[in-house]
Amino acid sequence: MAARIKDVAQHAGVSTATVSHVINQTRYVSPEVVLKVKQAMDELNYIPNPVARSLRNKKSGIIGLIVPIRNNDNSNHFFMSIANGIESILKSAGYHLLLSNSQENHEEEMRCIKMFNTQNIDGLIIAPTDGTPLYKKEGVSGDYPIVFVDRKPKSEIRLGDCIVSDSSEGTYQGIKALVDKGYKKIGYITSELGLTSVDERMEGYKTALMDSGIKFDESLVWIGEGTQENGYEYTRKLTTEQDVDALFVANNIMGKGVITYIRDAGLRVPDQLGLIVYDDYEWTEVMDPPISVIKQQSFELGRKSAEVMMSRIQHPDKPFEDYRLPAELIVRGSF
Repeated sequence: MAARIKDVAQHAGVSTATVSHVINQTRYVSPEVVLKVKQAMDELNYIPNPVARSLRNKKSGIIGLIVPIRNNDNSNHFFMSIANGIESILKSAGYHLLLSNSQENHEEEMRCIKMFNTQNIDGLIIAPTDGTPLYKKEGVSGDYPIVFVDRKPKSEIRLGDCIVSDSSEGTYQGIKALVDKGYKKIGYITSELGLTSVDERMEGYKTALMDSGIKFDESLVWIGEGTQENGYEYTRKLTTEQDVDALFVANNIMGKGVITYIRDAGLRVPDQLGLIVYDDYEWTEVMDPPISVIKQQSFELGRKSAEVMMSRIQHPDKPFEDYRLPAELIVRGSF
């Protein structure tokens, strides 16, 4: 009986996906592992099946999209806008979009990827759930290009192009605008660090303070799970214990909790407290006063992701690139 790819994998002590990547040269594999796989192929007299390989390379006309939307999460509007932008490009190119939701959960993300691997997709666009490089996540395989949107994976090995908002610059603009209005003690509320978009907003806050001659004060920064409850409690602490004169809220869900506390405490915006929230959701416009925001170009993020994917499919060997779309400070009545 002829040896199968599964037999080679067992003989070499690696996964079948790794054997496939060695044969097809579709992902980075360390030289040591490549040698083990080739030795196993020689010892078992394994010959790759050209018919099976041609079936794998057949185009399906499907692009997969994985978004990280939690239950009761405002980010569904943001990521659905990205999806609409992607689809606007794919339709004109004759492709279909297949959407899946990781729910900001690592295990669910793996399930989504494995499902896509059975669909013979032509490419994957993904907003990754955490900083773990995809090549280190068990079960990730597939001979297709990857485009990362909204968040960059933390990895020394580049697996794809990245399309993100300039989160650092957007935050920088907001903090500088508050300082220019006379606010000096600016509190900062954010969800947990780790995602590149969240980390970059924090860096923008620190840089803007430094450039304005204001010393960074760790006691004015509150970090925690991105919930309304935490937004409420952190605002209470910052206004009653630290006496801040302005707040920059780097998470929209937490922003709702901030607004609730401001209302309950009877604080006057902008007279007693300046306020900027990240990102531009409908509720920010209908508040009294309307809330100033940092707006991301979500639809354009999607369009650019799809354009880059189409180009990558046509030119698979060109170097990976990063693309940054500017974020916009929209000044309303909150500072």
